[in-house]
Amino acid sequence: MNVVSQRVGSSRLPLRAAAFVVLTCVAILSISGWREWAARDPVLKGAETEMANVARSLTQHAEDSLDLLDSGVVGVVSRLEMDGTDLATITKLRSLLEVRKKAIERIHSLAIIDEHGNWLTSPGTIASTLSDDAFFRYHQLSPKREAHIGHTVKSLLDGEWVVTLSRRFNKPDGSFGGVVLAAISSKYLSHFYEQFEIGRNSSVTLMHGDGFIIARNPSNEQFVGRNVGDTPLFRDPSLQPPSGTSHFKSPLDGVERVSFFKRSGRYPFVLLATVDKDELLAPWRAAATSRLLYVLALVMLIAVIGAVLVRQLQRGQHMAAALVEKEAHFRLLAEGSSDMVTRIGLDERLRYVSPSSNRVVGWRANQLIGTPALAGVHPEDLPQVQAIIDAMKRGEKDEARVTYRNVHRQKSEVWLESTMRVTRKDNGSADGVVAISRDITEQKKLETRLETLAIEDSLTGLANRRRFDERLNEEWARAYRDRSSLGLLMIDVDHFKSYNDEYGHPAGDACLRVVAKIIAAEVQRVGDLAARYGGEEFAMLLPNTDAAGCGRIGERIRSAVRDAGLVHASNPVASVTVSVGGAACRPALERTAGTGSLVEVADRALYAAKDAGRDRLMMSGEVMNLLLKASGQ
Repeated sequence: MNVVSQRVGSSRLPLRAAAFVVLTCVAILSISGWREWAARDPVLKGAETEMANVARSLTQHAEDSLDLLDSGVVGVVSRLEMDGTDLATITKLRSLLEVRKKAIERIHSLAIIDEHGNWLTSPGTIASTLSDDAFFRYHQLSPKREAHIGHTVKSLLDGEWVVTLSRRFNKPDGSFGGVVLAAISSKYLSHFYEQFEIGRNSSVTLMHGDGFIIARNPSNEQFVGRNVGDTPLFRDPSLQPPSGTSHFKSPLDGVERVSFFKRSGRYPFVLLATVDKDELLAPWRAAATSRLLYVLALVMLIAVIGAVLVRQLQRGQHMAAALVEKEAHFRLLAEGSSDMVTRIGLDERLRYVSPSSNRVVGWRANQLIGTPALAGVHPEDLPQVQAIIDAMKRGEKDEARVTYRNVHRQKSEVWLESTMRVTRKDNGSADGVVAISRDITEQKKLETRLETLAIEDSLTGLANRRRFDERLNEEWARAYRDRSSLGLLMIDVDHFKSYNDEYGHPAGDACLRVVAKIIAAEVQRVGDLAARYGGEEFAMLLPNTDAAGCGRIGERIRSAVRDAGLVHASNPVASVTVSVGGAACRPALERTAGTGSLVEVADRALYAAKDAGRDRLMMSGEVMNLLLKASGQ
């Protein structure tokens, strides 16, 4: 009887377990459903509280922004009513408005308009014409002196939507004198609202008191300027208090929303902060769904747990056999490869090194196993290699390729290119890195030589024209940032064609090399650059050098070439000479100019030196003085 009872009990055990699981799941589902439904109201209340805080903060920001505009407008109105609108006053105010606009990011534009609608400030101060001038008609017809907030209008100068704040100013006799206008960009307000995102599909909308949208985040450009004055927020009597909550279907995107609205007590606008109701309640729904899925998972777990364990055991056996075979193949390939194959553990020590290590780094495999994998990496390249290894250990990268210098046992150092790949355990976690490294020292030497040829003049050894143009752009940008000066000398060998004709091209090449050597001797600082500009013409770039310093260096070069005593019978002085043209400027003070302007001015000075008889230095300032004297005569 006991055996039969045990067998019967064993056969009934799955049913009992299933019944227990079902009862448990029903209980969990019931309790979870009740708790989630009870948690629904606090979720909505919490969202309303959060949106109320956002709405109050953004309403205060909008009021502060308008107050900031109004304070500036009031000051300009007072100045106009005291000093009038004569040219001197307007000129001072125009500068003041421009400075204020640049100093305060939220101010889009500031302007003054006379009683006839003429803009007294320049078009650059504001979008000189707006798509609507209702504010002007309002002040023209109304004697009220308080600030007037207009609807959003589109600036025809830059296409931005703006909301205007304006005040009337009077003439001394009290009649209408014109309007002082300020504007805030709708885009600025929209970008500011991005900081207060309540949810992924939340929105913040600032509206005029009659329903015109001033700014919205998101989709500001799509909705700004639209009139929503026929919605319940503006029509329903129950929604007309200074602030409150509202659940509604948005007329803009058709989404069911939970919102909080706040009406400004000082200006005619309403701020509405909303969140997608479905999105807000999504965690609540997800929690209830997860409970149900959890219950179903428990039921399925009891039914399949045995099969899963057997499958996992079989899978483990198959994977163990596969790993043995894979390890054999790996060793066969690694030991037959001319590249060095290494395996690096998570402790960054070498676990395996292929025999080719003796050829690549000069050390035998048994000498390297167990040593730090990065011990031989050049100190300057070590941070780069270490960062890649760390990223692989963290799982951020599975593969990487890196080039670096490494110590060689016989040589000083070699360049290596390593391709690395993460290896993983059965559970997917990283257990090391396999690296395949090859010697690319000769390739690096060739690349260095090619880079040198690309920027060096083969005849003189100076920088070539391409390198000169690159450095001129770099030094111009640096001088612009540092507000420093930049000097340039243009040097030309006098009567060089006749020199070639008389002595031959080999002698001409030798002459150019001598001149280049003299010019190169004046390169005293890291930033200085001597270049062959073309043919017999040279250039010398002198960062942080003014016209006086530039002239001194140019004169030394001219004198040194003449003193070199290279015979040139066709030259009036019977020796090789050069003409030098120089120029210096401060890029920060010449915003409309570019690098070409400096070359052009120096080149013009060079030609002036030639015209004046050659074998001389002319600076651009001297050329300008000569031109002014000639024009005065």
